[in-house]
Amino acid sequence: MLPYKRSQRVGDLLREEISDIIFFKLKDPRIGFLTVTGVDVTDDIKIAVVYVSVLKAEERQPTLDILNAAKSFIRTELSKRLKMKFIPSIDFRLDTSIEYGYRIEKLLSEIREKDEGSA
Repeated sequence: MLPYKRSQRVGDLLREEISDIIFFKLKDPRIGFLTVTGVDVTDDIKIAVVYVSVLKAEERQPTLDILNAAKSFIRTELSKRLKMKFIPSIDFRLDTSIEYGYRIEKLLSEIREKDEGSA
């Protein structure tokens, strides 16, 4: 038996292919520096939520709007590249895990500084 579910394997494949399509096929100069951080696929492989991280805060929402407007193009490119019976519908969302991790790291360093100051 395979070590993880089919939906996870499809999600990994979609992450690679979607990032390749965005960087090499989607020719929109308004798209800033972004990273496709992950793809969550439902168990029935009908819906894929693509998480992206955008470097500049002011470019996040415009980039997300551009990607959501290009969903049909990206899905068409996926159908050309992948030999799947059904290509899932795509929804782009911002990945906030990097900011969340940074915030936790900042709080932990503040706690360490307080402990060192009181010792």
